[in-house]
Amino acid sequence: MDQLHRRNLLLKGGAAAGIALLHGRAFAQTGPTSERLIPWIDQPEPVPAAAAGVIRTLTRWEDLDSWITPNEKFFSVGHYDWPQLDEMAWRLDVAGLVTNPMSLSLGELKALPRQEVTSTIECSGSNGLPFLTSAIGNARWAGTSLANILRAAQIKAGAIEVVFFGADKGEETLRKSTPLELTFTSNFARSMSIDDAMNPANLVCYEMNGSALPALNGFPVRLLTPGWYGVANVKWLTRIELRDTRFMGRFMGRDYVTVREERRDGRTIVTETSVGRTLLKSAPSRITLRDGRYRIAGAAWGPNGIAAAEVKIDGGPWVKATLDDMANSESAWRFWHFDFPPGPGDHTVTSRAIDKVGNIQPAMDDASIVNKKTYWESNGQITRRFRIS
Repeated sequence: MDQLHRRNLLLKGGAAAGIALLHGRAFAQTGPTSERLIPWIDQPEPVPAAAAGVIRTLTRWEDLDSWITPNEKFFSVGHYDWPQLDEMAWRLDVAGLVTNPMSLSLGELKALPRQEVTSTIECSGSNGLPFLTSAIGNARWAGTSLANILRAAQIKAGAIEVVFFGADKGEETLRKSTPLELTFTSNFARSMSIDDAMNPANLVCYEMNGSALPALNGFPVRLLTPGWYGVANVKWLTRIELRDTRFMGRFMGRDYVTVREERRDGRTIVTETSVGRTLLKSAPSRITLRDGRYRIAGAAWGPNGIAAAEVKIDGGPWVKATLDDMANSESAWRFWHFDFPPGPGDHTVTSRAIDKVGNIQPAMDDASIVNKKTYWESNGQITRRFRIS
């Protein structure tokens, strides 16, 4: 099938469902006078040298001061190398168990119906390590519908899974230091079920906040899967493959695996699950003083939308914070703030989010947190410390 025919098939897949960007207040209070930032006294540890090549643009919470995170402040995690791709030579191959294999150029991809979504991406390791406390950002993403591409490719009967391959690659070793040791070069890849891949919110994405994707965030094209942790949003996307067997590459079956202990019939059972959808979470971000008033601000996010955010000061009762009405997308974080008159001395603030189906972000002593043995998917309530002079 020639390129023109492929494009026509895609165009018939449906119109894009754009989501308008709503501008709202930043974390800070509004007004003509200046404000003063009250620094946290529990600043995270510096990124260690061993991780500095993996984690880029890790912006402090108190510097994430706008609902849309600017591209230059948006974090990135690299699992292998950091590809520098030529947009003129780049192709997206759609292959495997499909009737109509495709190889799309960037121009052909951009000619398809455009779709936008405002969505928050969080690294699944955020708050799981002492130096990784703000690996999150919210952006306005644009691209074309993944579901329409898959429909145009015509998935064959028997296919059960969609695998997404990035251009980044590195060396892997299995059964190291044994007679069965195997070393090979592998591309980064993640998979999801066909049903999950067909979610109309998923994008084959080429734009971030009105500009081409930055190199660190997947230029020229990445996968955008609202409601999933960052690892599922494959950067530097080059191949989509339909398979009739489960894909169990490193980042599905060996790494990004959450290990938990569970009690069943008086016995301890260890379970291992692949990191997938985001969990309900919130974080205090900054404290400011303006015109004699102190304000705690933060953000809350989760897969079911945010109904409320609550805070407690110095271990006191939970009180409702004010949600800023700026988000028209349930996949985007919501800002909240709480005004209070603290006395002098050291204080703590803890936040928790409540979603639209009644789930409450767990405390750090909740079984779902205590029994987790790996640092992925750390969504326990976050407590920060500050000092009032």
